[in-house]
Amino acid sequence: MGLTSHKLLALMALFAVLTVLGTLWVWPRLAVRSWPAMFLRLGSILLTQFTLLATLGLAVNDYFVFYSSWSDLFGHEHGTGVIQGAGPTGGASAGSSGGHSSGGASAGASPVAPAGVQMLGTAEITGAGSVSRDPAQIGRLDKVRIPGGTTGLSTDGYVYLPPQYFQAGSEHKHFPAVLVMTGFPGDATNLVTKLRYPANELDLLRARAMKPMVLVLMRPSPSMPRDSECEDIPNGPQAQHYFTTDVPADLRASYRVLGGTGSLGVLGDSTGGYCALKLGMEHPQTFSVAVSLSGYFKAAEDVTTGDLFGGSRQRRNEADMSWRLANLPMPAVAVLLADSKQDGRTYADSTAFAAAARPPLVVRQATVDSGGHNFTTWVRLLPPSFTWLSAHLNDPA
Repeated sequence: MGLTSHKLLALMALFAVLTVLGTLWVWPRLAVRSWPAMFLRLGSILLTQFTLLATLGLAVNDYFVFYSSWSDLFGHEHGTGVIQGAGPTGGASAGSSGGHSSGGASAGASPVAPAGVQMLGTAEITGAGSVSRDPAQIGRLDKVRIPGGTTGLSTDGYVYLPPQYFQAGSEHKHFPAVLVMTGFPGDATNLVTKLRYPANELDLLRARAMKPMVLVLMRPSPSMPRDSECEDIPNGPQAQHYFTTDVPADLRASYRVLGGTGSLGVLGDSTGGYCALKLGMEHPQTFSVAVSLSGYFKAAEDVTTGDLFGGSRQRRNEADMSWRLANLPMPAVAVLLADSKQDGRTYADSTAFAAAARPPLVVRQATVDSGGHNFTTWVRLLPPSFTWLSAHLNDPA
């Protein structure tokens, strides 16, 4: 019986009810002072708790589809995603090459611009499959704080510089960059240790399957513990302005990152996927490429977000990407929607969104046949996501 089967949920709920009733029925008979009776009382309590928690877990998984099957639950899903209808990557691609940012840090130097990224130290590039610590071989992972000079917001995260950044002859080259966002309230560390973004890029670079990119790994909300949904909130945190203005400026002030249209992409999972799609759709001149891993299409509104729109229905509509697609001009941006076909939360919406897109908006889907709303699925979708980004961002110059 499948993990997401309604029959399994109904049977477990029935079993939970029977164990509670059975415990109530036998409890008076176990109310004696003896070791066997004590162990039977303990066993009945544990069985009752197990069935109740299992029923709750199945119900939550049925709603959110964290795991789509038993093999997904136990980490046995394998295989990478495939881009559907992949063909020429024209349309809203890299655009103009833009200019180099001035004032970038030199190849091996720490960030120096006062208004730029603040280095907090270096971190391990986990799972990179190499014992070398030479940045010209494996790159460098900086732990950073990115302050917002115009918004007053800030976020801790990581910056991964690929090996090409440090190799001889590349001292003056500038590179495209990708903002990578977790789900809410995820920690940026998960992007390094669980989703292995730096290690995945390094593997693909060694296989010559992509071009080198600087990765900026961060949370989707610079106003923790509030979930800002990458929105400029009336009389509140200006999260969208932070990501579209402050972060690019700080990044270019501190690292050799390309300027101009086609130099920046954005990628995220779950809430980060919604943010990626939103930033690309609303700011295509800043983010010419967006990849959403199991991202939703309209802003969440709950106790973690508060009132995001100041009571404005128009602002709420504009934060709904499907509404924008139907009611506003198509933006010149390349979008990849990456999902599991078993993710009932996002796959159907992604398919409808892709079908409704028209030039200059370019939308493709990358899918895996099985998997839920979890890290295992997103790791399998990273290779096509990286190659999509690489094909649509400017070459290092």
